[in-house]
Amino acid sequence: MLDRLKILFELQSIDDQLDELEELRGDLPNAVEVLEEKISAIKDSVVSKETEQKESLKKRKENDNEIEKLKENQKKFKAQLYQVRNNKEYDALTKEIDHTDELISKLEAENDALADLSKNLTDEIESVKPQLDELNEELKVKQADLKVIIKANEKEEAKLREKRKQIETLTKKADHSVYMRIRKAKKGMAVATIKRSACSGCHNIVPPQRQLEIRRNNKLFFCEYCGRILVSTEVSESVTV
Repeated sequence: MLDRLKILFELQSIDDQLDELEELRGDLPNAVEVLEEKISAIKDSVVSKETEQKESLKKRKENDNEIEKLKENQKKFKAQLYQVRNNKEYDALTKEIDHTDELISKLEAENDALADLSKNLTDEIESVKPQLDELNEELKVKQADLKVIIKANEKEEAKLREKRKQIETLTKKADHSVYMRIRKAKKGMAVATIKRSACSGCHNIVPPQRQLEIRRNNKLFFCEYCGRILVSTEVSESVTV
C-alpha cells in the first residue's frame, strides 16, 4: 500500500509542476481560442453572405431570362390583336397581355429586391473586413507570445509529461480513477499532506487519531472536509520529482 500512496503523491507532484507551467501561459491559451472562434464565426458569416449573393445573382439571371421570354410572347400577342376575328378572341389576347404584364412587373420587382439584397450583403461583408483584419493581427501577436512561452518550457514540459506517462502505468486503475475525479473536482490538487496537524488542501484540522491511522500507510484516507487523499509525511518526503 505504501508504494501505491507514493505513486499517487508522485503523480500529484508532477501534475503540480505541469500546472505551474500552464499558469505561466496565463490567459493566452483562452484568449487565442476566443479569437479563433470569433474569426471563424465571422468567416462563416461572410461565406454565408457570399453564398446568398451568388444565389441572388443566379435567381436574377433566371428572372431576366423569363422576362425576355414573356416580352417575346407579349409581342406575339400584340401582333395577333390585328388578326382577331371577333371580340372573344380579342378579349382572350388582351387578357394574356395583361397577365404577361403582371408577371413581368412581379419579376422586375423581385429583381429590384434581389439587387438591394445583394448590395446590402456587399456592404455587410465589407464592413466586417476591418474587424477581421484587426482580429487576425491580434491573434498573430497572442499566438507569437504563447509560442515563446511554450518554447521556453518545451523541454521541461516534455520531460514531465513523459515521466507522468510512466507513473500512470504504475498506478492502479481504481486509484487513478479516484485521483482524476478528485483532481477535477478540486481544480488540481487531489493528494494532500498533513502540515501542522491540518490538511494542506483545505487547512482544516485532521483529528489526532486519524493522523495516526494515516501514518500507518496501509489504506487510502480522505480528508473529512475537502475529500482529498491524505498521505503521511513519510510518503511525501520519500518522493522527489
